[in-house]
Formats: sequence, structure tokens, C-alpha cells
Amino acid sequence: MATQNKPEVKKHKGQLSWAFTKENYKIMFIGLGFLALGFLLMIGGGSDSITRFEPEIFDFQRITLAPILILIGYAFEFFAIMKLPKEKNND
Repeated sequence: MATQNKPEVKKHKGQLSWAFTKENYKIMFIGLGFLALGFLLMIGGGSDSITRFEPEIFDFQRITLAPILILIGYAFEFFAIMKLPKEKNND
């Protein structure tokens, strides 16, 4: 009969542990900052009149810079969620 490999559950001595550490939250807030900045840079550029074309909607800030900042923000968020806390050896 084959045995199944079950993941080990680490138990602390009467302590509850959080899923994220302080470092994870710092990285998350940095990512949120990049996301907010990217979305803020993407705002605007509308025209006052429907008959007049406004070329500001196709400038570098809205077409290139803002999406790059948003991708960087999502990368920070992904890293913050996936980062494992460092284990302390309390021997």
C-alpha cells in the first residue's frame, strides 16, 4: 500500500501566527503606492469639445509610464503575498 506524503503542520507552543509578517505588509504598501501612482497618471486627457481632438491622451505618461508602474505594483503585490517569513530557531 502506498503512503501519501502529507505536508508537515508546524505547531507553535500555544501561539497563533499570522499569515503575513510586518515585512510582507511593507512590500504590499509599496506595491499599492505604485498601483495608485500608475492609475493617477492614467487619469485625464479628455477633450472639452466633441469636435476638437486632444493629443494629450496619447502622450508618454498615459501610454507607457502608467502601465509600467501598474505592472511593477502588481509584481510587488505578488511578491509580498508569496514571500515566506524567515523562520526563527528557538532552540
